[in-house]
Amino acid sequence: MPFFARTHYTSDATDFINGLKAANPSLEAEQLAGRALLWDKNVDRSSWREYRDGQVAQKPYVYQSTSGNDSDSDADDAR
Repeated sequence: MPFFARTHYTSDATDFINGLKAANPSLEAEQLAGRALLWDKNVDRSSWREYRDGQVAQKPYVYQSTSGNDSDSDADDAR
């Protein structure tokens, strides 16, 4: 017998889930139906390819001002 074997132990979360499934046997079928409704979709690969090809690469430091002395005037205002 392994030293840390605790075959008799089940966590509170496991007990809760098992009790929930016992009280509502259609729960798993409802979960699968909800997943199919929201996530299991057929993906149009060509549309995604067009979408990705149309994206413009974001430049680094998007919040940095490039108009010359704007950063200097901000530093003066902070003093």
